[in-house]
Amino acid sequence: MTTTEIKTHDRTTAPATTVRTNTATATTTATARLDFAKTAPKVFRAVIGLDAAARAGLDPTLVELVQIRASHLNRCAYCLHMHTTDARKAGESEERLHMVAVWQEADHFFTDREQAALALTDAVTRIGDAGVPDESYDRAAAHFEEEELAHLLALIFTINTWNRIALSTAKRAGTDER
Repeated sequence: MTTTEIKTHDRTTAPATTVRTNTATATTTATARLDFAKTAPKVFRAVIGLDAAARAGLDPTLVELVQIRASHLNRCAYCLHMHTTDARKAGESEERLHMVAVWQEADHFFTDREQAALALTDAVTRIGDAGVPDESYDRAAAHFEEEELAHLLALIFTINTWNRIALSTAKRAGTDER
């Protein structure tokens, strides 16, 4: 494996920065991608509305854990940075934040309810691998009332949508404008 430098630039500013990556790709300059919020404001607002509706009634800590986990799986640095920052502001411990990526091996850091939500997050985010296995769904259904489960599913749908928006438009971690 070789280390290559790829020239990129922040989508909001012109100066180029160098990003190191382990690929055999030659040095290239990235082109600016569209600003989704400005280009499709009605769609962007609709996703914000879905996000807000999905969160309603769910524990804010659980919301951040789910969003962090899906962002890990989707390799979305932008959303991962945003949600770990939000989780820290909400009082989440560094120890638990570090364990989200390996929650199955570190299950003692998470409640049974959180583990069920993380398992469902894994299944829905990786839906193309094996659908959503009954075991994952049933585990979550045992810990969440039906309405909460619907909101949890909507939250997982939403963070996967946000991850895809951020990745498709090349959002850079640490540039969140909220």
